[in-house]
Amino acid sequence: GSHDSFSYWVDEKSPVGPDQATAIKRLARISLVKKIMKKWSVTQNLTFKEQLESGIRYFDLRVSSKPGEIGQEIYFIHGLFGIKVWDGLEEINTFLEQHPKEVIFLDFNHFYAMDDNHHYFLINRIRSAFGSKLCSVECVEYVTLQYMWEKKYQVLIFYHYPLYQEYPFLWPGNKMPAPWANTTNVHKLLQFLETTLEERSRYGTFHVSQAILTPRVRTIARNLIRGLKNTLVHRNLPMILNWVKAQKPGVKGVNIITSDFVELVDFAATVIALNDLLLEEDESAT
Repeated sequence: GSHDSFSYWVDEKSPVGPDQATAIKRLARISLVKKIMKKWSVTQNLTFKEQLESGIRYFDLRVSSKPGEIGQEIYFIHGLFGIKVWDGLEEINTFLEQHPKEVIFLDFNHFYAMDDNHHYFLINRIRSAFGSKLCSVECVEYVTLQYMWEKKYQVLIFYHYPLYQEYPFLWPGNKMPAPWANTTNVHKLLQFLETTLEERSRYGTFHVSQAILTPRVRTIARNLIRGLKNTLVHRNLPMILNWVKAQKPGVKGVNIITSDFVELVDFAATVIALNDLLLEEDESAT
């Protein structure tokens, strides 16, 4: 999976998003501030299509209306506004049309400046984009690839807002827990990932290990021009990848792992390769 999956493009010309503090909105009236914000808002370089082609199958999505804009259009957001959600869904659907056996997870986990009408608009967009590919809510343990292929499902939508109850194809957010370390220290991050795996529910939910470091205000202030990638990600990714390589998938192990800048190391291939351990277990059992 990728963290803030859509943030490969954010609009410096747009207003600062409603996910930001009032002080930042005031500062952002200075044009240089938005350029700096962009360096810290972008967590991916690859487009949806490129992420899909590189093996990413879980997408972490934050969305917002644009305050003051007429209509109910919804955009991806991370500090600054990204592309329209509809454009992203269409790009993903094009890939699924070309690869009918691929399955993806879309996790809508943060909503900003949205009332129920905005949500109905967004949910209808999701339904228009994917139609019969949307997997209805089911016992998590039943949802194997075989099950998805038989039903011709390709998309699981997780929706962290009460309206999920009105739609059979919206999975509740609590089926996709994603504990967050909120640290700049790679050793603390790895310890947190270990601890949360031990506490992981054995049945009934998926589980996201967020292998990401989060800048503090102080981190940003000291490294304004360098940005997230050069300050935190480049230096620490090798250690994070080594942790990934040491994991086992399955009931007590990792399930979904997310990272920033997924193309910088062999992230997707390394995570995918963990599945071979499950095959080995099957072979030794038979």
